Amino acid sequence: MQLRETLRNVSRTFAISIEQLPSALREAVTIAYLLFRVSDCLEDHAELEASRKAELLKIWAQVLQENLPIASLTGAIAHLDESDPEVFVAQHAGQLLVELRQLPEPIQETIINHVHQTSLGMARWQEHGPFVDTEDEMDDYMHEVAGRVGYMLTDLFGWYSPIIQERKIQLRPLARQFGLALQTVNIIRGIRKDYDRGWVFVPRTFYEPLGLTRDSLFAKENNGLALQVIARLADKAESHLLHGLQYITNIPPIHYRIRLACTWPLFFAIKTLALSRDNIHVILNEAKITRAEVMSIIRNTTLMGWSDHWLRSYYSRLLVV
Repeated sequence: MQLRETLRNVSRTFAISIEQLPSALREAVTIAYLLFRVSDCLEDHAELEASRKAELLKIWAQVLQENLPIASLTGAIAHLDESDPEVFVAQHAGQLLVELRQLPEPIQETIINHVHQTSLGMARWQEHGPFVDTEDEMDDYMHEVAGRVGYMLTDLFGWYSPIIQERKIQLRPLARQFGLALQTVNIIRGIRKDYDRGWVFVPRTFYEPLGLTRDSLFAKENNGLALQVIARLADKAESHLLHGLQYITNIPPIHYRIRLACTWPLFFAIKTLALSRDNIHVILNEAKITRAEVMSIIRNTTLMGWSDHWLRSYYSRLLVV
């Protein structure tokens, strides 16, 4: 397995950010990201029933703690189609663990702990079922799949930089909010695809007061009401994104490569949110920013992302379609 090629196959967007990191961090974050994608594969794969997903996620958690051999996982998913990049990563999880063991021991422990906790959280949600009653439940789900990633990255950044280590008390809660920001935008962007696979991550308290059900939310005759739900989700996303921006501005410009690696996914999410708000295509299919918009964000932030004032101004401009 070529780590860089595998990373790009799984996610070109996050590959751009991870490859921007200083070399000492780049390999660790690449391995960590791919280990998280093993968990994602087990949680998301369409051919697996929810009970089986929960079982496999728990097996993976045991493998990470060396309580089970890796073959107990890879053998159980050998029948899945490896042409799917996520399946390929999961089926080669053993090689990822070999790569992990080449990293400094404190980094190994940090990565294993966070992937282990995320996997158990995902298993709990598979057992919970494809519905969300309240905003607190939504936040709980998003914490397990994204907030913990923010914690892990902050731990890795702190290992790399004494300055960031000193700021971890301020950064850690912001890291969770950063993760929730990206995941809320993902839920908005993928709301139709999630529904088609049987999941609705929108809290029941967001749509029932409008007289909607989980199914009627997606009915054509209710498009106007559905946009009210999207607007509420967008407001929630924006509140989390503001904390994500605060996270970035707490990273000193001396660590500009780390700062950029965090800036890009946040600003891609901001632009995606702007596109999604009041856009019925979110309910009908999906809304995506263009490659040209991605490159414009990269170019502009690379030139000016050292300035907190400019970042706040650019954030505001991107929120307007």
